[in-house]
Order: sequence, then C-alpha cells, then structure tokens
Amino acid sequence: MNRRLLHASIATLSIVASTVGAQNGQTARVDSIFAQFSTGLTPGVAVAVVRNGTLVLSKGYGHADLEHKVPITGTSVFDVASVSKQFAGLAIAMLVEQRKVALTDDIRKHIPELQDFGRTVTVNHLVHHTSGIRDWPGTLSLAGWRMDDVISFDQILTMAYNQRTLNFDPGSEYMYSNTGYNLLAELVRRVTGKPFRQWTDEELFKPLGMTRSHFRDDHTEIFPDRVLGYGRAQDGTFRATSNNLMALGSSSLFTTAEDLAKWLANFDDARVGGGRAMTRMLSTTPLNDSSPNNYAFGVSVGKYRDQPTISHSGGWASFSTYVLHFPAQKTGIVVLANTGFNTSQAAFRMADIYLDSALGPRPTPPVRTAAPVKATILDRYAGLYRFGPGWYTRITRERDELRTQATREDKFAMTALSDSTFWIAAYSTDMLFRRTRDGRVEMMFRGKARPRVQETKEPTAAQLAQLAGTYFSEELEATYHVEVRNGRLVMRHRRHGVIPIAWLNGDDFRGEVWFMRSVEFLRDSRGGVTGLTVTIDERSRDIRFSRVR
Repeated sequence: MNRRLLHASIATLSIVASTVGAQNGQTARVDSIFAQFSTGLTPGVAVAVVRNGTLVLSKGYGHADLEHKVPITGTSVFDVASVSKQFAGLAIAMLVEQRKVALTDDIRKHIPELQDFGRTVTVNHLVHHTSGIRDWPGTLSLAGWRMDDVISFDQILTMAYNQRTLNFDPGSEYMYSNTGYNLLAELVRRVTGKPFRQWTDEELFKPLGMTRSHFRDDHTEIFPDRVLGYGRAQDGTFRATSNNLMALGSSSLFTTAEDLAKWLANFDDARVGGGRAMTRMLSTTPLNDSSPNNYAFGVSVGKYRDQPTISHSGGWASFSTYVLHFPAQKTGIVVLANTGFNTSQAAFRMADIYLDSALGPRPTPPVRTAAPVKATILDRYAGLYRFGPGWYTRITRERDELRTQATREDKFAMTALSDSTFWIAAYSTDMLFRRTRDGRVEMMFRGKARPRVQETKEPTAAQLAQLAGTYFSEELEATYHVEVRNGRLVMRHRRHGVIPIAWLNGDDFRGEVWFMRSVEFLRDSRGGVTGLTVTIDERSRDIRFSRVR
C-alpha cells in the first residue's frame, strides 16, 4: 500500500463514529454496561469498537482525574498494563522473520548476564510463558520493594540476572511471567541497537498512526490527557494509586482506546509487521508433554461462542484493561478502566451486542446430577491434602456429604457425581479421588495430583524457638530475622517491619503478606534448621534463604 492510501485509512479509523451504533440502539445497550460510571464523580472506562478497519464506537464514562474533574474520552491515555505484552510479542515475531533472532536461541546468547541454570531457556520459552523465570512483582516485594516505590526497568533486569534457580524445567509448565517479557524487551534493544521505546515508536506506533502511544521509560515524564488510577478505601471513598513502574515489554504502555482500535485492525490487514510476522504472532507451542498452551506471542488465542478470538487482559495500579479481537468478523473491542472493574466480562458483553448474529449459540451450563455415596466411602477421602507450599485443603464429612476448606478460604459443599468425583460449585470445577499404586489416596484437582499428607501437631514454644535466627537470600540480597513474639513466629525486615507467620503443617508456615504464601524451614539429616524457602505464589517458587545466625 502506498503512503497516501495508508494515511487515508488511518485517518478514516480515527473518526469517532459512536452515532453509527446509536442508530440501531447498540450504543444504548453499551451504555447500560457502564451505567455505574454515568453519574457522580467517579473513575470510569473508555471503550472502542473497530469493524473492518473503521471505528464504529469511541466513548468514555466517568473521570480520568477526580481532583480536576476531567472526563474520560476515547483519546484519554491509560496505562494498559499487561495488554502491553502483544507489542513485545510482535517485535519478536518481526525479528524472527528478519532472521535476527531464532526462537530456539538460548536467551543467554543475547543476554549473557542471566545465570546458567543448567537447563536452556530459549526465546520461545519466554514468549509462551514456559521459561520458569520468576515473576518480578513477588520477588522484588520479598526483597524489600513496595509496589508504590519507583520500580525501574534496570531494577527488574538486575533481579532477573540474580535469579539462581528456575520455578520448573523450561517447557514443562505454563506459568505467566512478566519478567520473561521484560527480558524480551531487552533482547529487542540488544539485537536492534535501539531502546525498546524508540524501536516500538518507529516500527509500530508511528506506522499505525498510534500518535498517543508510548512505553514509559521515565516515571517523571509529563504527557497530556493522562488517566490516573483509583482504588476504593475501606470507607468506600476513592484514593489515588501510585504508579511509578517502568516494566518495558510486560507493561508500562500508555495508550488510548482509539489507538488500540488501530492496533486491533492490524490483525486483519497486517500493515505493520507483515503477514508472516502477524501469523507467527498467533502461533502457539505445546508443552514438553504435548499438552496444549494457548498463549501465543503476547496474546491468548481461544474461542467464544464457537468463533476464534485473540485477547489479553491487564491489571496494575488500579487499572483494569482488556482487548478482544474476532478475526473472522474483523472486529475488535477495547475496554480500559481506571478502577477495579471486570473489563473482560464487559468486552464479551459488547461482543454479544455487536456480533450476536455472527456468533454461535450461547453456552449453556452442563447439567450435573448428584449421586448417592455411602458414608464409608466418603470417610475414605477425609483428611488434609497439600496443593503446594503454603496451600492445603481439608476434606471433612458432614452428615451425608463432603466439604472442602482450603487455606484461608471458607468451607464449601461438594456435590457427589459418583463414588470418586465431586463437584465444587464455588470453584466451578471438580475433585477426583483415586488410589496410587502403593494404595494411598490422592486428589486430582485442576489437572494435578494433590497428595493426602500426614497431619502434625502444632509446634511447642520450645520448637518455635529452634526456628528463630537470621536468614539471608543471596539471590535477593535480602535479610529476614525470625523471632518468637507472644508465642508465635514473626519475620522482621528493615522495610516491611514485623510480619506474623502462621503455622500450617510440619515446618510449613504462611506469612500475613501477599508475597509469603509459604515459609518452609529446611533441616539437615540431624534435624537442625539450616535455612528456609519462600514460595510467593505459583509464579515465584522456592526462593532460598540460608540461616546465617
């Protein structure tokens, strides 16, 4: 396409055409989705719909800045959080097509500062979230950062370079890792010789006419029409949320609903990147055991009402964002909120409004019929099951049914579908009980075997005192002091202060902060305490601290 036609098509797309929807009542139905933001001084939402390369809806609800009462519009500039990843994904796809990068490359070929884990982490592993690289929000928090601190790109990279072990063997699991996409942004810089912000400006945003989009690499930068994030305080009032993050590649894209509409249109015509790179961007790679992984290059590929979809969500600093594209219908939907709001649900509701006749039947919930199970069989399954460090569920029989209660959760009923399968409506999934080859009972839950474990007695005061000491992580360069206070263990840190940790089972405790799902003490062959491991969550596991005093 020549430059004149390209500019003409971009200009057409930039026209706000919400009146098109109004003619057939579509806009009124969209308005009802966001009615909570239509009155009063509240944060809100920007939305856009693009069809066949033409913008058919651009609208704002609520306010971008509560102090100055600035309304949100389709050109308000949001932090779109993890929606940013697809731009790093296309960057990698383009470099692969240009033969500047191979997906099979060991990432250390390009970024040698990373540790040699004894197992190769490839570019492909990073792209599809199968690398085992830990996620920085948890690890930086455990190291002493607060989420309202300045979090620079260099700090994130330094954390990654100091990682000593992987969460799992590369390719064996899908586990979302923001850090992986930060490393991809750094890869772009090293391969092209241009900072990631400059490369995306020149190669993606300017060619698409996304004139109000940029990756933020300076937290002090001022730019017009910026939207602020707001969270709810306990008294119900809104409070401003700090946002000093510069996580290039994984997050930190500031853009508008209208600019993202131009981006979604590019999935249809591949003006930027070219057909081969755009096709590659939607490709997926199965796990080592051949099980599917639907995460492509910064986007998830799936189906809704029998139609293919391309989508991604984002959440950071009170922003909640979602983009959804239907390639068969050449239709894209953008929903950007600056407060807690279910943007993905809103996007699919908008899809029902604009594409209803082009989509398949609405899914109907399956019918589940309860089956009578003898009490003696139910009793076989009672006990404590370990889902992972710091995460257990207790199964109990109460009269003629089983109940499950996971760590720090309410107790939920289990509906017997057979002698071994039970439906938990609260989780929208089932639990299957089975015996192992050696006769032990285990539970299958969400595709993984969960063993029943022996319950131990709560530690005595003397046993708790044996755990007290000073623990240091070389990986995080962080020190915690474990102490006994008022009959229970606490962990003291110079920035986080005193963190109580509650006993769960054995040597496994759980901290009363989000980044300490499990604190598990390690012992030598004689039972002496030598260290501890912290599992933050599934994205950051088994971080080791040695006992130094």
